[in-house]
Amino acid sequence: MNRQEKVKEICKVLKKLFPNPKTPLNHSNPWELYVAVVLSAQQTDVGVNKVTERLFKKYRSLDDYRKVSIEEFYADIKSINFYKGKARAIKKAADIVAEKYNGNLPQTMEQLLELPFIGRKTANVILQEAFGKLEGIVVDTHVKRLANLFGLSKQKDPVKIEKDLMGLLPKSAWHDFALGLILYGRKYCTARCKHETCFLRNSIVK
Repeated sequence: MNRQEKVKEICKVLKKLFPNPKTPLNHSNPWELYVAVVLSAQQTDVGVNKVTERLFKKYRSLDDYRKVSIEEFYADIKSINFYKGKARAIKKAADIVAEKYNGNLPQTMEQLLELPFIGRKTANVILQEAFGKLEGIVVDTHVKRLANLFGLSKQKDPVKIEKDLMGLLPKSAWHDFALGLILYGRKYCTARCKHETCFLRNSIVK
């Protein structure tokens, strides 16, 4: 089975398992998604959602993040890994968005990459989930691992893996493929999977 055939098979299975995949991070607007994405670095989505459930009730506007003292903000997110660095990043981003973008989160890859704690992967998440824009494919640890496992890419660098996947998939499939693969990696084929009952891996790796 060549790479193109593998991708078609994977897409078919993922569509059955996760027909309309959406980010598990709770948010009601682009800025809240930015906050949730920053908090999610090296942190479970469940842990992030517990914090943002309280956070988004307390902080209703961009100005709320700007006005709060750093010490109080630390206390609000202290259950999150690396909370101090993330708190400083969020407050700095709030200032940038307010002063440079009139209070609206920017909608281009280049502008998002200028914000603290944002890389290409997280910028892709925000562009796709908040604005419906497809500029690339989200490559997190699950996508990286499974793309290698399934023989879709031999690269180790996420940017190079993203390029390989973009060449194999139609643009319309980028979002659902990556998010489906992330969900599959979490539920069916974890990092410790021995692939004894991993039906997707066993069906395409021959």
